[in-house]
Amino acid sequence: MSSQYLWLLVFGLALYIIATDANVAQAFVYCTQIVKNKFSGKLWWLMNNPRNPIVKYLMWRRSMKMAKELRQKIDNYYEEHPNE
Repeated sequence: MSSQYLWLLVFGLALYIIATDANVAQAFVYCTQIVKNKFSGKLWWLMNNPRNPIVKYLMWRRSMKMAKELRQKIDNYYEEHPNE
């Protein structure tokens, strides 16, 4: 018996149990929602973790861009108001 038939048997049995019992179907839906939420949480943490070098670079780049804009606004203000 090849592994393909074994997996077909396992999934076929699971689908039969899900189709015949409403409680099992509801539990299956809840389990898939839990897995989806865990996956999206891990993905969010991976994309926003400050220890990630790519995220660290993106934060640095955003901060430097904001600093340049603020420095330019401050310089423009003092050029327009030299006595203050």
